[in-house]
Amino acid sequence: MIYTTSLDTHVYAINQDTGKEIWRFKSAMPIASTPAIADDKLYFVSSTGALAALDLATGNPKWVFVADYERRFEAKNLHGYAPKQQTIPDAWDVYTSSPAVANGKVYFGSGDGGIYAVDTSTGLLQWKFQTGDVVHGSPAVVGGVVYIGGYDSRLYALDAQTGLLKWVFQAGVDPAAHNQVGFQASPAVVDGVVYIGCRDAHIYAIDASTGKEIWDYPTSKSWVNTTPAVRDGVVYAATSDSSRLMALDAKTGSLRFNFDAKAYVFSSPALAGKTAYFGSHNGKLYAIDSATGALRWSFQTDASKADPMKLLNPDGTFNKDSFSPVFGDFQDMYIGFFRFTTIGAIFSSPVVDHGVIYVGSTDGNLYALH
Repeated sequence: MIYTTSLDTHVYAINQDTGKEIWRFKSAMPIASTPAIADDKLYFVSSTGALAALDLATGNPKWVFVADYERRFEAKNLHGYAPKQQTIPDAWDVYTSSPAVANGKVYFGSGDGGIYAVDTSTGLLQWKFQTGDVVHGSPAVVGGVVYIGGYDSRLYALDAQTGLLKWVFQAGVDPAAHNQVGFQASPAVVDGVVYIGCRDAHIYAIDASTGKEIWDYPTSKSWVNTTPAVRDGVVYAATSDSSRLMALDAKTGSLRFNFDAKAYVFSSPALAGKTAYFGSHNGKLYAIDSATGALRWSFQTDASKADPMKLLNPDGTFNKDSFSPVFGDFQDMYIGFFRFTTIGAIFSSPVVDHGVIYVGSTDGNLYALH
């Protein structure tokens, strides 16, 4: 079975071999988080700020836990948009926090700034830790510790049982335009090191036990909204504005290769065999050699092929005549986001299983690719 959520407000259970829908569950609001599965239940966080548990076999609700409230990251003069005195919600705050399940608890972050632990059986609150801003990063739970970052540009390490703070790591801040600030990405914890990208245009390696920085890799003012994939001493992560998938040495942070994706990347890479898979805002899924960065193949979504607004050049780059991001009125940000949906942008992250890649697109399709 493939379980996926959608901005059309539904959770879907789909037969992995045939693509046939088995059941669907309708939420009150769009769902922009990845579901988690444990103990015959599926957990997801909706845009209402609710954590829901569904019966895995039927899709029927087991319980719902509601956070205090949900909202996007917002600020005055956000990204330099006018009017400067108006608080503007960020259209690029695309995801809500995806839940993680460990030791009888479900952990997730919320737009109310809280990090929550909820009992898997009852849906009752076990603890809440309050941060300084929206938390839409997803938690990693390793060795009895919850690692999660928020839009206050802080990465938190919390005791998974009690919610008590073990340490906090402060990344960059941007009080003027609130652009180079915030953890939208989620951490990967491998061999005692936390790897995470930040909107402050850095990828960090942080000691998991102390919170001390080991290294950071600057990305030339380009956000890193993707969750790193780490394997065999290499960290794979992608950038937005500079449109790169990078491979970094896990111990030193030195660059091994850059792959040009032609368009922004919010899709986190998946590793399988000798290949890394990830999607891009131009509606393409890329498969690259994980050792060299060479392109193996690419797949283009149906909407990207159609390109009704003529936003793309033949090589997958943006047609500047049709698609020129303008930092004027804040409405430009939302118009820009809409344009991406018309070309089947891949904001979601691919999953690889039994030689098949599964990925969703803003053209409303779930694709299964050999």
